[in-house]
Amino acid sequence: MNISISKTINTILKTTTKSLFVMLAMAAGFNVTAANADETLKTVQKQWAKCQYDTFNKENKISCLNSLIAMNQEALDSDPSRDDLKVWLAINKSTLAGAEGGLGALSLVKEAKGMLEEVISSDSQVLEGSAYTSLGSLYYQVPGWPIGFGDDDEAELMLQKALVINPKGIDPNFFYGDFLANNGDKAQAIAFLKKAQKAAPREGRELADQGRQREIERKLKELE
Repeated sequence: MNISISKTINTILKTTTKSLFVMLAMAAGFNVTAANADETLKTVQKQWAKCQYDTFNKENKISCLNSLIAMNQEALDSDPSRDDLKVWLAINKSTLAGAEGGLGALSLVKEAKGMLEEVISSDSQVLEGSAYTSLGSLYYQVPGWPIGFGDDDEAELMLQKALVINPKGIDPNFFYGDFLANNGDKAQAIAFLKKAQKAAPREGRELADQGRQREIERKLKELE
């Protein structure tokens, strides 16, 4: 789950909404409202990876994420009990915030924070503790007071809780390593990044794993 939030809030929100993913889903015969929630979740995960790692033009990425958020929201509205879909809606909104930047980014990450806190209160174990991972990454990447809610102490607490639930996972180890690197703990950062590098592949998440591994490699080159 790559959540890169600009720490310099210096542009005005520009929202471009297109229906690229919805049109692709319809063309493929995918019925968003009638689809099984588990299959919808897999589709959301795969499409996020395409938006994040396979879409390089900024406007196209924003369009891709807006369409994905619309589909994710519709699926969650159809079954509000699905905390896994809520986690992914938060991830998608956070990713859009990183892509857009600007004043609108703060609104998006605050929405994401609220959703992740709801999931933690409801079922903190869902998706192997991904709500903790995502919330922790927000806490260390979002600016602190008075601009945002960023808090390194909370970030570390959330990320450590994620690691308790999923100690060998690629995402909790990557984000904790990145957090440690940002805070100057080079040796420990390298250790957690290398652990992330050795994480087992995730079935159906090949593109996401490839993208994350590239991020891990870049971060390790910066540190070593």
